[in-house]
Amino acid sequence: MKKEVLNLSRRDLLRAAVAAIPAAGLLAQSRAPKGRIDVHHHLFPPGYLKEMEGEMKANGFAPRAWTPEISLDLMDKHDVATAMLSPVQRLVLDSMSEKNERSRKLVRINNDYNAQVVRDHPTRFGLMAALPLPDIDGSLKEIAYAYDTLKADGIALWTSYRDRWPGDPAFEPVFAELNRRKAVVFYHPAAGTCCRNLIQGLGISGIIEYDIDTARCAESMLYGGIPGKYPDIKFIFSHSGGALPTLAARIIDDYPKANLDRLPHGVEYEFKRFYYEVAHASKTAALDAVKDIAPISQILYGADVPLRSYELTNEGLDVYQGFSRADWEAIYRTNSERLFPRLKG
Repeated sequence: MKKEVLNLSRRDLLRAAVAAIPAAGLLAQSRAPKGRIDVHHHLFPPGYLKEMEGEMKANGFAPRAWTPEISLDLMDKHDVATAMLSPVQRLVLDSMSEKNERSRKLVRINNDYNAQVVRDHPTRFGLMAALPLPDIDGSLKEIAYAYDTLKADGIALWTSYRDRWPGDPAFEPVFAELNRRKAVVFYHPAAGTCCRNLIQGLGISGIIEYDIDTARCAESMLYGGIPGKYPDIKFIFSHSGGALPTLAARIIDDYPKANLDRLPHGVEYEFKRFYYEVAHASKTAALDAVKDIAPISQILYGADVPLRSYELTNEGLDVYQGFSRADWEAIYRTNSERLFPRLKG
């Protein structure tokens, strides 16, 4: 018996421990009855990949083999009812400029394909439409097309655009229109041109720089007063907010007093209104940090599939004991149903 126990992996021991505690309120006991809603799920449109083949090859970016059926198979295996699809990082980001017809074309290819996937599987997928920022005119036209023609569920933005962040005053016409539409905006991390190749040979680092850029995005928006000016936009930050929850106290304390009129309810109020999804950041430290700055109503399930596996996120959730059964149901489904009412069904 002793030898058999020693041969068990740490993961096996954790699972055995979880199974032995019936009141733990963990993932295996608390799944929402209708299946989870994954708000962080990527797609690879074939036309999009063909257009970007040269850039991807030059930058060493190898797209994953992907079809809607591949995602559906993964979703079925992991109790995911619906995945909100958003574009993949690096595919159009660096080709964007103030006005670039190719960027507009790439965004349209992505959005049209995504919309077709949703039409083919309306209960299984959602459309988080891309925009050609920092092209303001192109973005305004794409917002109209995405909502009025494609019936988008929300908008997917990057946390930065080369050397610019969302609080840039030039972006305000876009946020004004998104506010008018009461949009859900999903932020995926990027790496600003300031912070690439900082470590020789590493290039664009997704190890820590994405988390830092997420915090910088929020700082930029708060400094620019975007949440206060446009309160009807619902902002989702990925990866449990990256470095944002850890830095929240500093941001609250050090926010320029001269700017407080831009946030009538204060900085902490806005932290509590932001949404945070847990993809690839589901360990105890990250989840505890999010809970420290936001109520359960603002925490969402996401997984970053197919760039990451469902297991990477789920295994952290499997052993986390900081949520009640009602919390799990809210995180896995009902919080997202509030953001995307058509999924209530």
